[in-house]
Amino acid sequence: MALPTSRCGSAEKGIPNVKSPLAALSSQLGELMLRDQQRLQRRLHGARKIKNSDAQQAVADEIAGDIAVALQKVQSRAASCPAISYPQGLPVSQKKQTILEAIRDHQVVIVAGETGSGKPPSCRRSAWSWGAGERADRPYPAASSGGAHRRQPHRRRAGDAIGGSVGYKVRFNDQVGEQSLVKLMTDGILLAEIQQDRLLMQYDTLIIDEAHERS
Repeated sequence: MALPTSRCGSAEKGIPNVKSPLAALSSQLGELMLRDQQRLQRRLHGARKIKNSDAQQAVADEIAGDIAVALQKVQSRAASCPAISYPQGLPVSQKKQTILEAIRDHQVVIVAGETGSGKPPSCRRSAWSWGAGERADRPYPAASSGGAHRRQPHRRRAGDAIGGSVGYKVRFNDQVGEQSLVKLMTDGILLAEIQQDRLLMQYDTLIIDEAHERS
């Protein structure tokens, strides 16, 4: 007869079920930037194969130090996120909570509306409010043909210099800083980056403007 999982193993004998050091470290990976998660998960997988307990503990201590550094990067980026406001004159701003919840709860979201209703800025702000960019090695990109240059003056009027919280990348010109949370780019740049990072692990969110125009 099969016993319930909660009664199997050491817990059935009255011995507390204490997390192993490696399991405790693994539980922290979800708070890290995506590429750090991937890198440290591989190291933890290798550490589990070490038979010598002292050697395994030494590796676990090294990984714990790397996790602490990675967590500091996340906290630093979160602290750099400026206050977010929505232009009240734009129709899509009235749906900001709905958009935020959709982005949070679904892998793919399609937002449709009239031209000039404020779809791109509202989507960016909603993604930002949800925490997009804080756990990416690079900021989350809003990709659109020529969009990088069109949005430069807007960000400067908002008091945020290019390369700060918002940057852009076009051919031969990369204006993205270490603390940038939003990265604007052309389709060609995004496709080129996929050649080096097929799963786009350096980003946590993609916003494709004017998706209906893509072939």
